[in-house]
Amino acid sequence: MKPTNILLPVGALLIAMVSIQAGASFAKALFPAVGAEGTTALRLGFGALMLTLVLRPWRAKITRDNWRILAAYGIVLGLMNLCYYMALTRIPLGIAAAIEFTGPLVVAVCTSRRKVDLIWVALAAGGLLLLLPLKDSAHALDPIGILYALLAGAGWGTYVIIGKRAGNALGSSTPALGMIIGALVVLPFGIAEAGPALLSPALLPTALLVAALSSAIPFAFEMVALRGLQPQTYGTLTSMEPAIGALAGLVILHEALPFIQWLAIGLIVCASIGTTMTIKQEPVVPLPD
Repeated sequence: MKPTNILLPVGALLIAMVSIQAGASFAKALFPAVGAEGTTALRLGFGALMLTLVLRPWRAKITRDNWRILAAYGIVLGLMNLCYYMALTRIPLGIAAAIEFTGPLVVAVCTSRRKVDLIWVALAAGGLLLLLPLKDSAHALDPIGILYALLAGAGWGTYVIIGKRAGNALGSSTPALGMIIGALVVLPFGIAEAGPALLSPALLPTALLVAALSSAIPFAFEMVALRGLQPQTYGTLTSMEPAIGALAGLVILHEALPFIQWLAIGLIVCASIGTTMTIKQEPVVPLPD
């Protein structure tokens, strides 16, 4: 591909990643009113509505054979987002994004048999060790927040595996159908936490903004990127998302991180890039975070 031709898909992917992390930043504005649970319900609910209008999932042929994988896909999607937003209530955005990213990294390494992957595992482990509150420190992170981020990462890793199977079975309608199920899964948590506050008209503009930034906009731009980039290039660029999350947290939320935490994010990013560049290329599954 000529350099001029690659600028469009690369730019589209960068916009998608910035949009996702900006959406997570603005989601924090909803936490005081409806909590992380209510915010997740609003985000997935409006996101499902937006994707339904675009993808028209009612055209999909849901059978007895593919229903189970679709249900698993939607459940994982819902719980993954819930754990991620719960993590954001306790730790900075960039840290949560970096820890969550270890999920697909582990999946990539486990599907490879190359000895060089031990290097990337060591880098990622080193990054995580720098983030763990192993001793009292002025920069110690909330261990519960780290746990939620790790659970979100496990969900993302599972999502990569299940999402590929669901996409093969149901095609382009999969993200919308999965988000509908995910919204239904987290709705009880949102109602239990926020109750009638979920219906407050004052929250509607922010909820729509979060849903658009986290779902509709990145989905549209990722489709452009996936059509124009090789899987390895896509994976390498996506590895920068934790750093983008840290920058979004700094600019939008004023979450300044100490050097040791920037170093930890850098190690995880390097591990992700290294894994992507050395692993056998496979088809890429779009990830509506």
